[in-house]
Amino acid sequence: MIKQILFRAAVALAVTTAGSWSIAAAAEVKNVVIVHGAFADGSGWRSVSDLLTKDGYKVTIVQEPLTSLADDVAATKRVLDLQNGPTVLVGHSYGGMVVSDAGNATNVAALVYVAAFQPDKGESLVTLAQSKPVENMRKDSVKATPDGFLYLDPEAVHEAFAADLPQAEANFIARSQVFASQKAFGAEAGEPAWKKKPSFALVATEDRSINPDLERSMAKRAGSKTYEIKASHVVYLSKPKDVAKVIEEAAKAVSK
Repeated sequence: MIKQILFRAAVALAVTTAGSWSIAAAAEVKNVVIVHGAFADGSGWRSVSDLLTKDGYKVTIVQEPLTSLADDVAATKRVLDLQNGPTVLVGHSYGGMVVSDAGNATNVAALVYVAAFQPDKGESLVTLAQSKPVENMRKDSVKATPDGFLYLDPEAVHEAFAADLPQAEANFIARSQVFASQKAFGAEAGEPAWKKKPSFALVATEDRSINPDLERSMAKRAGSKTYEIKASHVVYLSKPKDVAKVIEEAAKAVSK
């Protein structure tokens, strides 16, 4: 009799556990975590965030310190740990380096690369950028401070970073930019999450910070579903509706 009771209890527990697994697997993805790129901070994502929030998504934006790739991955994982349920992880520009590593977190359901780097193991932002340089880009558009941090020459911001924004807005970006450590740009990537998880890539066809052909080739290598939008590097500022749409499509694609 005792064996029968224990057996029935074990079966009931297995059925309950299987049911909970089914619920987890069938969960609707409503969390979005966004990782900004270098020379900017998360506030530029306000319009995209508002659009997603209006459509029922819970949006959190990581403010990475940009002191090293490891520090930025840790900052992103810290935010991912606070999410309740499966999450779409979005990275812009250098943020693609970050989400490729942080995206290995178990609650990340999909990755979205917005005009971003998609590294394979052992690649750095520098090696990727040098593999397909931006045509006609000013060589002195990125400058360094004596203590090893990088920033955009304010005179180059409109042309190289935000060509489809009004000059006044580009000027503000130049004055409010966040300097990035040279160590972050030179750090080699670990095993990327896009090898195991669905990924989506938005190519900014007028990008003058990352060669659009490099964005295309990285997306193809990763097997990412790819979208192309005529926009500058800061496509999230100039075309927020288009960016929000791609993120929502990614969330819906991995929801069951």
